[in-house]
Amino acid sequence: MIEEQVVLVDPQGRELGLQEKMHAHREGALHLAFSVLLYRETGGGREFLMQQRAMGKYHSGGLWTNTCCSHPRQGESMEQAGIRRLGEEMGVSGISQLEDIATFLYRAELDNQLVEHELDHVLVACVSDLTIEPNISEVMSYRWWPQAELEQAVVSEPEQFTAWFSQVLDYVVQY
Repeated sequence: MIEEQVVLVDPQGRELGLQEKMHAHREGALHLAFSVLLYRETGGGREFLMQQRAMGKYHSGGLWTNTCCSHPRQGESMEQAGIRRLGEEMGVSGISQLEDIATFLYRAELDNQLVEHELDHVLVACVSDLTIEPNISEVMSYRWWPQAELEQAVVSEPEQFTAWFSQVLDYVVQY
C-alpha cells in the first residue's frame, strides 16, 4: 500500500513540503485540505448532499459532514482532488467542474488523539441528476438535507457534525 502524503503549508498557503498523513494528524501539522459540498435547487429550496462518515474512519466516525473531503496530492489541483474524492467516497461521477469559493484555516482536537489543522478549500457544484454509490468503508449513510433544516440541526445538535462542517456550511450559504 502506498503511503498517503499531505501537503504541508504555512498559514498563507505556501507549500512547505510533504508529510505522511497520519503523522501530520498526530502532530497537528498545518496542511492543505478541501471540503466538497454538492447542492441542488428544488421547489422547496436548496438541498445539500451530506454524508455520515463510516464508523471505521480514522477520526470522526459516525458524524455527519459535507459530501466529501480529503487532501490534494502534490501537484494535484483542488478541483482535480475534489472530483477524484467524489468518486472514491461517494461513487459520484460526471461532475466536470467544482468551484473553489472560500478558504479557511482551522485547528480541532479530534478523537483517537488526532488533530485536524488544515487550510481548507470549500468546493461546490450545483447538480441535478446524480448517481450515488457510496464506498461503505468511507460512508455509513447519506441524504439530501434541506438548507433550513440543516442549519437548524447544526445549531441544535452540533455534536452530530464534524469539527469543520459548520464553517463549510457558513461559506456555502453566503455563496
